[in-house]
Amino acid sequence: MTTVPTPEDDAVPETQAQSADVAPAAATRATTATTMPATPMVEALDVHKSYGRVEVLQGITLKVLPREVMCLIGPSGSGKSTFLRCINHLEKINAGRLSVDGELVGYQQRGSRLHELHEREVARQRTEIGMVFQRFNLFPHMTAIENIVEAPIRVKGEPRDSARAHARELLEKVGLGDRATAYPNQLSGGQQQRVAIARALAMRPKLMLFDEPTSALDPELVGDVLAVMRQLADDGMTMIVVTHEMGFAREVGDSLVFMDGGVVVESGNPREVLANPQHERTRSFLSKVL
Repeated sequence: MTTVPTPEDDAVPETQAQSADVAPAAATRATTATTMPATPMVEALDVHKSYGRVEVLQGITLKVLPREVMCLIGPSGSGKSTFLRCINHLEKINAGRLSVDGELVGYQQRGSRLHELHEREVARQRTEIGMVFQRFNLFPHMTAIENIVEAPIRVKGEPRDSARAHARELLEKVGLGDRATAYPNQLSGGQQQRVAIARALAMRPKLMLFDEPTSALDPELVGDVLAVMRQLADDGMTMIVVTHEMGFAREVGDSLVFMDGGVVVESGNPREVLANPQHERTRSFLSKVL
């Protein structure tokens, strides 16, 4: 059985742990009736991931609070998408720990080591984490509504009638109430991505992960997808978004994390980081994309 070494408390890089503090805006959105600190929806502690000799993640430490929208930015190959895939165990970490809502993802702890869970338990965890990819990955032989109800019926055992009713509500939510019976090849790229978002929401996740959801779209189709994501944020969905849409990060994000070379270089309030980056590497990157 696969085991992963766990980090010691004093092994967390101090500079990175400090740089990943939650931005003030996140605290505002995450405020609840209680004054007790919220359990992080996502917590990464000294997470490492390698492919052979190439270390893609070199000790990621950060927290995402409930209802927070965290945007991850950085150049290609910086580890953003890999980190996102580690959160739902599509990629297995080599060291450190990742938890969602207080539960370790993909592993259980025995003594001082983490042991990988059976696939059935991993699948259960994934039902609570929605993910939207760059490519829509819709089943081409199924209509929009059939794509949406497939997982709730087959994975969660939801009755077909209630699954279809929920799917229709979600199609209305993403602005496609009149396209339930359309096949993917009858939809634009932006419409397909909105169906993909509805499909992820159909599992009623507690966390949504977006991996550059607009990067494969024509520019004029981007706005409709971002509007749906903005509404999800307003509804209180916890979201981690890998994006190159700096306007979305500035206006919707509660925290912004700039990654490069598998590490967190800089993080903070999106408006502050984008307007006044403190690290030279961040300034260099933003000068090319803003």
